[in-house]
Amino acid sequence: MRLRVEFTTEPFDLDDAPAHALVAREVIEAAELDAVDVGPFGNTAEGGADVVLTAVDALLRKTLEAGATRISLQVNVVGEGEE
Repeated sequence: MRLRVEFTTEPFDLDDAPAHALVAREVIEAAELDAVDVGPFGNTAEGGADVVLTAVDALLRKTLEAGATRISLQVNVVGEGEE
């Protein structure tokens, strides 16, 4: 099964990237995901279910530790039957 996760971390700071946003980027870029798109207002990543779920667990834990007060995420099944 393939999954796509879309997420944002808050609070926002348009002048400087907050620590939790930098941590989120590090976590997602370090995971062995097939596709990653990191931007200022939303981020997406896609890969096998185990890799995505492991990355989401690390993302939640580490961004909260880094000061995130809210994390919004959505997980979708994509390309069902391709793996």
